[in-house]
Amino acid sequence: MGGHGLASGIHRAATDPVLPGDITARARDLGPFESPLIWLALASAAVAVLAAVFALWHRRRARRWGFTAFGVLVLLAAVTALNSYVGYVRTSDDLARLLQRGPGVVNLAGRLLDDDKEAPSAPKPGVGAGAAAAGQRIDVVNLPDPAHGVPSGSNYVVLPPGYDAKAARRYPVVYLIHGYPFGGPRDWLTSGDAPGTVLALQRAGVIAPMIVVSVDLTAGNPATDWECLDVPGGPQLETYLARTVVPAIDQRYRTVADRGHRALGGMSGGGFGALNIGLHHVDEFGTLLIALPYDDLNDSVGVLDGNRAAIAANTPRRYLPAMTFAAPISVMLAVGTGAPTDVTTAHRIADALRARGQEAVVHAERGFNHTWHTARATLPYLLAFADQNFRASPATS
Repeated sequence: MGGHGLASGIHRAATDPVLPGDITARARDLGPFESPLIWLALASAAVAVLAAVFALWHRRRARRWGFTAFGVLVLLAAVTALNSYVGYVRTSDDLARLLQRGPGVVNLAGRLLDDDKEAPSAPKPGVGAGAAAAGQRIDVVNLPDPAHGVPSGSNYVVLPPGYDAKAARRYPVVYLIHGYPFGGPRDWLTSGDAPGTVLALQRAGVIAPMIVVSVDLTAGNPATDWECLDVPGGPQLETYLARTVVPAIDQRYRTVADRGHRALGGMSGGGFGALNIGLHHVDEFGTLLIALPYDDLNDSVGVLDGNRAAIAANTPRRYLPAMTFAAPISVMLAVGTGAPTDVTTAHRIADALRARGQEAVVHAERGFNHTWHTARATLPYLLAFADQNFRASPATS
């Protein structure tokens, strides 16, 4: 679980970064598709249609078409209200990529709506460059690993402006994991706005240039809640990340390939995965960035098929209080105050880490819940926290 003793040496006290107001306002702003005005307008239209139906009750055809229109409007109002709360679809580009996950006509509609300006193109073998902004480049690194039960893995690599021009420079890396189920590596590029956030932070001089990798831990089946685990008899996702993805990124890109310049983060199920994998691999990751945290498998325990040893080994709430550390780690846990369970969990994890001599900071966004709104609003703090640790760590490679 991380070694046989607590590493010695000076360890800078972790702090919650203070960021410029324009950076935090940008991260908290709603996208055009998240506006509550959309579902309010649809709900109002549904009420108006229903009123018209009753006014024209004596006309059978009007009743039939009116009730159909009412049903469609109510459904659209419900879907857009849910999206306004969750913050999953911000823009038309996000909607296009969501539709592209569907079959037939739905997929075609997504392709027609896609303008390919905000996110990378479809994965290609090897490394494929996608759309970029202000010199930023997004590559798709396709890393299937059949030996570990991973048939496909489209990992998105966000490279900073100037990466190609500065051939001698090396960069720290932040790995981000999507949520479960039905999450995917594109989520951090769209719903999480990682490319825009890292670019804004770099332009403002808050962070030094870094590489951000959105990792694919779906094992080709995003409908399953894998929780980033090495599943007995199934995909070995922890091993895939630590032993396949990380070495591949270090080989293909100019990274500072040491634990002090490598961070692992995620949101919700991806946050659980980042915590669990990070604690298992303190030799690889010096910083953990956990948004919407939890430390127990809960309803997802079934993916381990009753394997008690695997359950115990993958439940941080059980093993963290007695864990020893071969090297120090620094952890930020980000929550919304509207999700009190997340707040309680974050402080429990932080207290357990501090009791083991590790650094832990809890950042809370007032009024936010267990949603992509919170993940997106806290990402600037998580990246700035990682940057603090990167700057404090001398390069060893």
